[in-house]
Amino acid sequence: MIEKRTTHCHRVFKGGTITSENRGIACTVRNMSEGGAAIDLDHPVTLPQSFTLSIARDNFVRNCRTVWRNDRRIGLAFVQQCIRCE
Repeated sequence: MIEKRTTHCHRVFKGGTITSENRGIACTVRNMSEGGAAIDLDHPVTLPQSFTLSIARDNFVRNCRTVWRNDRRIGLAFVQQCIRCE
């Protein structure tokens, strides 16, 4: 497999929440980097094109999109939101 990451990821084990359209889905964040994260879900779920990942204990909130998926593990890319759009 070819490594495509531009930044090093760090292993973590944190509870998180995926939020979209006022619906929250619990997840476990398994690793993180500046540009994204890998999460585990308890059950396979269809995710929208873009959503928010929150880690309450770290006061962490990022807009995301899915970049890969393997059963219940999902790779996310953090999406930069333009200042004019906020």
